[in-house]
Amino acid sequence: MNLDTVIFFAAAVVAVFGATMMIAQKNPIASALYLILSLVAQAILYVQLGGLFLGSILIVVYAGAIMVLFLFVIMLLNLRSSDDLGPPPPALGRFTKYAFGILLSVELIVIVKAARMPSKATGVLGFPVEDFGSVKAVSTQMFTTYVYPLELTGILMLIAVVGAVVIAKKENNAQVSDDSGSDRPAKKQVS
Repeated sequence: MNLDTVIFFAAAVVAVFGATMMIAQKNPIASALYLILSLVAQAILYVQLGGLFLGSILIVVYAGAIMVLFLFVIMLLNLRSSDDLGPPPPALGRFTKYAFGILLSVELIVIVKAARMPSKATGVLGFPVEDFGSVKAVSTQMFTTYVYPLELTGILMLIAVVGAVVIAKKENNAQVSDDSGSDRPAKKQVS
């Protein structure tokens, strides 16, 4: 078994683990972070299969922009202060941090070595893949076959963000009107 196959299966296990932990979490911020982990692992899978554009789109668009938007909405709703989420999880040990750092360093070295070696084989397939994950193939499918689902997804996300802002605004106004008499001191009249 070569290194590409090991990286492929490791990324597949991490993607499934991240998706499972995303569903199992009570804390919405931890859930969003596990979703980012799953998306990064899926991007590695796409790169291993030769879809460099798809992998970069997953990182830049989904793990970058959309997850930042989700975290912004979660923080706007202030979900953490309303629920008792229990004690905080224990911090990672020093050994785990060093092992993870060494693993990432080794992965970076392997990627740089693989990029310097000219090879026509791509990823775990062992042969070049024509038009899989290229800009032309993705844009052709996105703007011809799947144009309506793409537009509907954009509208759905816009409605979700506007709805979250409206809900947060209503809750904030309700708290201000409930507390309006109790927090303010009585005004003295000057005669």
